[in-house]
Amino acid sequence: MKIGVIGAGQLGRMLALAGIPLDMKFVFLDPAPDACAAVLGQHIQAEYTDQNALRQLAEAVDLVTFEFESVPAETVAFLGQFVPVYPAAEALRIARDRWLEKSLFRDLGIPTPEFANILSQTDLNQAVERIGLPAVLKTRTLGYDGKGQKVLRTPADVTEAFADLGAVPCILEGFVPFTGEVSLIAVRARSGETRFYPLVHNTHIEGILHLSIASTEHPLQAKAEDYVGRVLKQLDYVGVLAFEFFEVDGGLKANEIAPRVHNSGHWTIEGAECSQFEQHLRAISGLPLGSTARRCHSAMLNCIGSVPSTEQVLSIADAHLHHYGKAFKAGRKVGHISLCASDPATLEQNISLASNLLAQR
Repeated sequence: MKIGVIGAGQLGRMLALAGIPLDMKFVFLDPAPDACAAVLGQHIQAEYTDQNALRQLAEAVDLVTFEFESVPAETVAFLGQFVPVYPAAEALRIARDRWLEKSLFRDLGIPTPEFANILSQTDLNQAVERIGLPAVLKTRTLGYDGKGQKVLRTPADVTEAFADLGAVPCILEGFVPFTGEVSLIAVRARSGETRFYPLVHNTHIEGILHLSIASTEHPLQAKAEDYVGRVLKQLDYVGVLAFEFFEVDGGLKANEIAPRVHNSGHWTIEGAECSQFEQHLRAISGLPLGSTARRCHSAMLNCIGSVPSTEQVLSIADAHLHHYGKAFKAGRKVGHISLCASDPATLEQNISLASNLLAQR
């Protein structure tokens, strides 16, 4: 089977690494001449809106998927005229727009922070009066890893805040006094069969994911599965989806979804019976889904800006280095370290050792 992937970054790279042993071949469409997944398949270097290139991609593959939500939903809809595309354009359209996303959660009865649609400074002023401070102003589209958002703590922060984010459509969200951040990675097959990985505890630094630890028997697992299942069914979703939550007062409040394989699921490569990347490929190609069970106590640390030496990482017991082959750059995800252990104490020890390596970079 030949699979087209819109985007050829590290997620596309890891999809290909999971699919090649299954006799899958890959064609990537990405405008970057040095896209890091390109070495694992054919690379069509073109913009995501280039219809001639999109037709070339459709003619070359059996089906298409995408690696991140910066791809326009219109691109996916266009491709869907010629070749099956999973997930569908509607899931991408909603996930790209925080207002549509939060509205979907509300309609499905999934708890969220208070939120308001912001199209002007006047809208913002009125929303702040209703929701209160502190609050977070976010662009409706394209913000990620802490970009495209501003925390509003005082009335002075509100003045000109809409202009500060580019005077583009935004959403204001009430500040959530959360006790933890968790995410659930789920997969849904073409048949509607759905499976869930264990909830993952996440730690962010300056808006970028730093550490993910797979949980064991999390008390909110069933509630998270219920909420995610509602979204998967409503969207008639096919593939892997990540849902990020805040833990608040013993329950969950929805943050956002990602209609793709996700950074907080990288631990599954070594830590689960079937990785999120293989699961996504199984789901979209109509193959049986694999087990989502943990194989060990497992965690993942992101390498931001640079990667420690291979020798240093592999000196830690049961550590696995994933170098993305990307040029080093401040604030850029250029690799990750997966850690496995037979017990929680050993895992914590190994997280500390790997964190020290990253701190030295």
